[in-house]
Amino acid sequence: MKAAPFGYHRARSVSDAVDLLTAYDGTARVLAGGQSLVPMMNMRLIRPDAVVDIGGITELGVIRTDGDRTVVGATVRYSTLERSPEVAVRLPLAATMVRAIGDRHVRNRGTIGGSLAQGDPTGEMPLACMTLGAVVRVSGPDRVREVPVAELYEGSYATCLDPCEVLTEIVFPATPQHHAFAEMTRRHNDFAVISVAAVASGNAVSGFRDVRIGLGGVNDTPVLATEASTGLAGTAMSDAEIADAAHAALAAVDPPTDIRASAEYRRHLVPIYVRRVLEQLRAASAASPQGDPS
Repeated sequence: MKAAPFGYHRARSVSDAVDLLTAYDGTARVLAGGQSLVPMMNMRLIRPDAVVDIGGITELGVIRTDGDRTVVGATVRYSTLERSPEVAVRLPLAATMVRAIGDRHVRNRGTIGGSLAQGDPTGEMPLACMTLGAVVRVSGPDRVREVPVAELYEGSYATCLDPCEVLTEIVFPATPQHHAFAEMTRRHNDFAVISVAAVASGNAVSGFRDVRIGLGGVNDTPVLATEASTGLAGTAMSDAEIADAAHAALAAVDPPTDIRASAEYRRHLVPIYVRRVLEQLRAASAASPQGDPS
């Protein structure tokens, strides 16, 4: 199929994009990389009156640092995240997870902002940003606001963004020392059946801290396994403590049944994958050259 007729506008600036969206009174859509929007338009799942292309706004394609924080522009492409030395050092979880997205063609076109605005509950970037405690900056007709990624989603493919707002930047705080990620897919780099990401600082000697466990594909949105994360604070992540956390993660999930897997199968996988990721995290801390003695 082909998309229904629509208008096309190439925004010159963020304010220009907001003005164009406002002129259409909520019936236009933002176009970034187009890896999600264009297929949905071609299948006529959505029929916007127009698309507003923000790909030419230079400042949205930049990665910059602000003290301990890392600021990633909304139109930064997956392939840029994958190759960036800055991201590898400051956001290693994101650098790891982006390699699980699609294939080389998708990563050359897809953008981090487009992924967050799309809100696919199995998407790697929403899960990475939520697990890392990121905040998105959003520009609208009347204000610029910041929204924690943990509060961005209202449901599957549904965000709290107004139709006349543009997601401009993702702001990451300082990243905990260790990270781990695993996902189960039916085929290599396919949509995830379930995915788990985790970060933490510390080690088995000093006790782990700043533990955050994120889950994808197990609810209408990516979720944080708060109870499981809290239960690991100050522990050595022994096998028994990891097993308890893996079981506690079930409290955060309400998995769907779809073409890829049943709800029962996803629920079965949750403690298995949480355990695997936490064991990876523990191993990463043991191998850390910094030792993190504090």
